[in-house]
Amino acid sequence: MDTAAAALPVFVPLLLLSPWSPLGSAQGQFSAGGCTFDDGPGACDYHQDLYDDFEWVHVSAQEPHYLPPEMPQGSYMIVDSSDHDPGEKARLQLPTMKENDTHCIDFSYLLYSQKGLNPGTLNILVRVNKGPLANPIWNVTGFTGRDWLRAELAVSTFWPNEYQVIFEAEVSGGRSGYIAIDDIQVLSYPCDKSPHFLRLGDVEVNAGQNATFQCIATGRDAVHNKLWLQRRNGEDIPVAQTKNINHRRFAASFRLQEVTKTDQDLYRCVTQSERGSGVSNFAQLIVREPPRPIAPPQLLGVGPTYLLIQLNANSIIGDGPIILKEVEYRMTSGSWTETHAVNAPTYKLWHLDPDTEYEIRVLLTRPGEGGTGLPGPPLITRTKCAEPMRTPKTLKIAEIQARRIAVDWESLGYNITRCHTFNVTICYHYFRGHNESKADCLDMDPKAPQHVVNHLPPYTNVSLKMILTNPEGRKESEETIIQTDEDVPGPVPVNSLQGTSFENKIFLNWKEPLDPNGIITQYEVSYSSIRSFDPAVPVAGPPQTVSNLWNSTHHVFMHLHPGTTYQFFIRASTVKGFGPATAINVTTNISAPTLPDYEGVDASLNETATTITVLLRPAQAKGAPISAYQIVVEELHPHRTKREAGAMECYQVPVTYQNALSGGSPYYFAAELPPGNLPEPAPFTVGDNRTYQGFWNPPLAPRKGYNIYFQAMSSVEKETKTQCVRIATKAAATEEPEVIPDPAKQTDRVVKIAGISAGILVFILLLLVVILIVKKSKLAKKRKDVMGNTRQEMTHMVNAMDRSYADQSTLHAEDPLSITFMDQHNFSPRLPNDPLVPTAVLVPITGRKNVYHGDNNSFFAISYL
Repeated sequence: MDTAAAALPVFVPLLLLSPWSPLGSAQGQFSAGGCTFDDGPGACDYHQDLYDDFEWVHVSAQEPHYLPPEMPQGSYMIVDSSDHDPGEKARLQLPTMKENDTHCIDFSYLLYSQKGLNPGTLNILVRVNKGPLANPIWNVTGFTGRDWLRAELAVSTFWPNEYQVIFEAEVSGGRSGYIAIDDIQVLSYPCDKSPHFLRLGDVEVNAGQNATFQCIATGRDAVHNKLWLQRRNGEDIPVAQTKNINHRRFAASFRLQEVTKTDQDLYRCVTQSERGSGVSNFAQLIVREPPRPIAPPQLLGVGPTYLLIQLNANSIIGDGPIILKEVEYRMTSGSWTETHAVNAPTYKLWHLDPDTEYEIRVLLTRPGEGGTGLPGPPLITRTKCAEPMRTPKTLKIAEIQARRIAVDWESLGYNITRCHTFNVTICYHYFRGHNESKADCLDMDPKAPQHVVNHLPPYTNVSLKMILTNPEGRKESEETIIQTDEDVPGPVPVNSLQGTSFENKIFLNWKEPLDPNGIITQYEVSYSSIRSFDPAVPVAGPPQTVSNLWNSTHHVFMHLHPGTTYQFFIRASTVKGFGPATAINVTTNISAPTLPDYEGVDASLNETATTITVLLRPAQAKGAPISAYQIVVEELHPHRTKREAGAMECYQVPVTYQNALSGGSPYYFAAELPPGNLPEPAPFTVGDNRTYQGFWNPPLAPRKGYNIYFQAMSSVEKETKTQCVRIATKAAATEEPEVIPDPAKQTDRVVKIAGISAGILVFILLLLVVILIVKKSKLAKKRKDVMGNTRQEMTHMVNAMDRSYADQSTLHAEDPLSITFMDQHNFSPRLPNDPLVPTAVLVPITGRKNVYHGDNNSFFAISYL
């Protein structure tokens, strides 16, 4: 048989008496609450627990049962473990006992299994004042045999408390066997073999202190006795000390360390000896919370050396009564603390340091050990500053650079500043050229031994002084003047850079940097070509550098390539080195193309009465690619000064043949050729009666002399350069040709015929208006006939005009823009808006004249004799 006491780690076993039949007579007098279960538990006012897992079963001697034959005979309560799951519990509740007396409860029990297995555990619980069940004060577990065993329990109750004994059966994991109880007796006198406790008194302590319960029991203490203090929620506290008071009594002490409000509860003593088990009444542990103010002290006044506060001790957290008030204060940065007892609502703290932060709390005390509560919420405040003691000493210059000055001064301690929150300020001012000045003050780190003034202008006199301030005063040092060091100069102003371009040189001038930052010693200009209009010019070369003295702000760069963009970087220098460079791009002018030397060379290949064929040779580009070639024809006059081919000025203004006639120009452009049409020397016929790029090349007049000029033109970005050379001269013919008329005379006749044609047209229009007014209907019919005849006549005349007029040169077949004179509608395609004028006069064999009029889109003919 295994028994254990009802402690939390282990249960102490009760004393098991010798086998005793439940039907045997009891000794002494019975009290209410006992039961033999002959008539079931209800007859004894026993109740099944409503919140357990299953019920105890009543076995009656008068009724058959299913139990094995070796089970005891008679009436009793039993639990079959095989019918339930492990851990399930059944509870049987005895009547509540209220008598203010000592009781002894004994009972019979057995735990049996046919295979000798563990059927479960029998627990005895004692609930006081309908409170929680707490832990069992006695239990037994395992196989005990098929015979009844007895145990007793000593219980002491004291008015107005009540208690209730509960028998609990718990199924084990084996789920085999039976747990039974019978013959429960409640005796009104103390147990003979179990000790009884005297009344256990309440204990009151302040929170944080140790609480001690002392339990006194009747009986003798023994070495194997088990004693523990049981809390109502089930926690068990081991005994701290036991001692025998006399041969009939012993005392046990139980100590709870540093109790808090969470430890406040009901506690009772439980003992277990070889003679039995006993349980005392519940006593209360009362934990008082030492008082603590809710609010911090209130600040009423402040000065450099004092603080006036109000305690605010009326509202507290914790328990009273309050028997002492104290003020505790300290520097927030210090470790010392002072406490002053206070017997008034306000208190003034004296002899404090200026501008020092203090933490002030209030302490309250109640009776009992540990009755002083925690300090209340702190009042953290600061005393006022006092005026600085003296002026800072003169500044010491530690380092001078171009844009910064490092300053040293004495360490400013609390004995000088009289304030922990003082400010150190360096004020400076300076003057520069162009009436520029600046003044500023900088807040410095007071704890740093050296202070730096940054962002100063180089090579400038700067005035410095130090200012010490706190909320109560201000002290200034004497002024010190220091000149900053030189620095590299600033950039040359971009808007001062000016470049003047020539064909093979650039003139560049600039101004001194706006911020010289010292004395300028020299200028350095590096330049290189970055692009060129002429593809033949190399642009990926190394840069070249030119140095000028400090007083030279211009330079001429020679031997440059025409039509090339050069990038210049110019920077100034002081003794500290060169400053940043300023860039400018300047492009040289392009040069006129170079034509082959025609001096002493006759370029004429063939000559007729109205044409001359010359050999054109390509020019060489210089700074820009060739844009066009031009053939210029100049008429020779006897009284006009002859142009020199070597030193001549080229013909810059293009003049068509028609404009030359009407404007009296001595020259006209006979052709304009794209550079791609002349990759190598090729012949060209002047006077071939074709149009080249809008310029008509009319037949030459036989009786006139002409100079033929060859021009090459380069043009880029609004810049045009032209080179020309006279390549041939055609002399006037001495005999008039038989077929081809003089173009100048032919043009005069065309003009006269055009005037006559215009007059005839006006007359016809007036006549038509008169006819329309007289005979409207007949006029309409005649108009249709006239228009039909006119169209037929135009068709015949246009077909008759399709013929060639002049010989073609080698270039004619290659130029897609060249057309014959008759294919072109008028003499000048550049004048599409010219008014309708006669454009050609043909003299056919019949002697009839046909005058053709036309614009860009149509022709009509008027024929007259």
